[in-house]
Amino acid sequence: MKEKSPTTATPSARSMDRRSFLGLAAAAAGTPFLARQISPLLGRSSGQNTARQVAKGERAARRLMAASPSISDVLPTYVPNNIVKPSIPSVNGSPEGFLTFPTDLVHTVHGTPGNGGTYQTMTPLWGAIPPANNQYYQAVNKALGANLVINPANGDTYANTLPSLFAGNKIPDWIQIATWMMGSLDFPQAVGAKFIDLTPYLAGNNVKEYPNLAAIPTSGWQAGVWNGRLYGLPVYPSYLNFTGAIFYRADIMYKLGVKVDVKSAKDLLELGKEINYPKGKRWAFGEVLVYMEQPFGVPNSPGWQEHDGKLLAQWETPQFLEMLLWEREIIRLGLMNPEDVAQQSSSAKQRFWSGETVIYGDGLGAWTYQDALSGLAANHSYVRQALAPFTASGTGTPQYLLQNGASYFGWLNKRLSNDQVRELLRIADYLAAPFGSYEYNLVNYGVEDVDYTMTSSGPKLTSTGNTNVATTYQFLVSPQNFIINPGFPEITKRNAAWYQNAGKYAVKPLFYDLNAPLPPELSAAAGPTDFNPSTTGSLIIEVTRGRASVGDFKAAVKRWQQTGGDALRAFYEKLYEQYYK
Repeated sequence: MKEKSPTTATPSARSMDRRSFLGLAAAAAGTPFLARQISPLLGRSSGQNTARQVAKGERAARRLMAASPSISDVLPTYVPNNIVKPSIPSVNGSPEGFLTFPTDLVHTVHGTPGNGGTYQTMTPLWGAIPPANNQYYQAVNKALGANLVINPANGDTYANTLPSLFAGNKIPDWIQIATWMMGSLDFPQAVGAKFIDLTPYLAGNNVKEYPNLAAIPTSGWQAGVWNGRLYGLPVYPSYLNFTGAIFYRADIMYKLGVKVDVKSAKDLLELGKEINYPKGKRWAFGEVLVYMEQPFGVPNSPGWQEHDGKLLAQWETPQFLEMLLWEREIIRLGLMNPEDVAQQSSSAKQRFWSGETVIYGDGLGAWTYQDALSGLAANHSYVRQALAPFTASGTGTPQYLLQNGASYFGWLNKRLSNDQVRELLRIADYLAAPFGSYEYNLVNYGVEDVDYTMTSSGPKLTSTGNTNVATTYQFLVSPQNFIINPGFPEITKRNAAWYQNAGKYAVKPLFYDLNAPLPPELSAAAGPTDFNPSTTGSLIIEVTRGRASVGDFKAAVKRWQQTGGDALRAFYEKLYEQYYK
């Protein structure tokens, strides 16, 4: 069955329509500074070194295309499983919303999926690590009929632990690795050597043996395909997966009598001036740089945009520099919280909860009832809201570039036997059971009257549950995303409405959901630290803080072009010719 996609999104793989990807130029062209010509420092450099780089990149792309079959041949068939009718239906690809918790839970798995095997797992956890082999783990494992040894690790340092596991061949049986953690793992080469190829088990109609896995939309699987084969089990897949949003404290705006109607980057800056009050420990902005990519029309990862028939990297586009200059202005005016200026990102939420920051950028996973509980503990009137998509100029139609249909994946170790793989896939089918099922409830809340009590608004964790239940099994594989906030239906309504509106502007960027393995010699050019906003003291951060000049930035772009950037461009231009022309 064909899945429903965002109405403005483009098809994937070979069916992509080239014209659908050129609309970004229209969004970018409306930005306030872009009446100027593109700087001559942006775009491909020249000379013999560049010619050699171009040839190298083109050869790498040809090798990749020759080795990769059509991605549609390896993707599982999508078979929806709607066991509970949502309160708020999907519109424009938005997640379904549920205002109440179902009382009659449905069993989607009959019998015990496991054969008694014992398997080591490893997942990240951003929170307190539960006790090992606790009652919750025991209850879930009993239902699974297997012993999944749950080993959650500190999410803040998780990515740093992976290279040594790969190098020492100490990868557990089932591990979660996000796409953004793969840069230091030589993943395109390692994936086939380290992990089970799931194509024979799940491609096409084979997935129907596992109905809950079949109910994961095709877009959720696609970024788990490497070198033309399916390896990854999707975690929190979603039709509309965005970088995040710019959030604001709606309650503070209301208290100040300020109407939030942001249609341009200038509007946002003026709003910041109106609400900024450092003497009262209230700053207009936290860090928003990455989240301003949407209004400025900056391409997201892997960060390429077509311009006049050529590809420009994210930092080569004129709107990228204009975005940096916009943030530099809000910092120059004293509108950003000093802690954010100093890149103290670990306490950004606390500053938002307390009201020391009124506007900041964050992932959409922050918009939950757990967030509301933390915010209300800091301020009894706390209300989070997100800005609707807009253009930097205030003209033209906004475009919201999609991220991969899933950014987290579970991977099965290649040393597993065929029987073990099938046992773990049956277990994965249990863990992927949808909201409203008995299996979902057990995996997410544990045992009733032990880990949670059922209230009128849904399960409420007990003291035991708060200690033992955490996001662990769910990080191995999980069902299609949806929205529910027990006890806080208004959050679900606001969140769902935001998604429905944002879905109208959803666009698949170039190379959406396409894993294009880079040869080692191009890897450094793909992730230069100069242009990484998360790197402390990176060049673009120095530009926004006024400690580096526009000339410094342009020189860094030129240097990048000459030391691998042009070869990387040639690689992607060959892929562009293959998939979009």
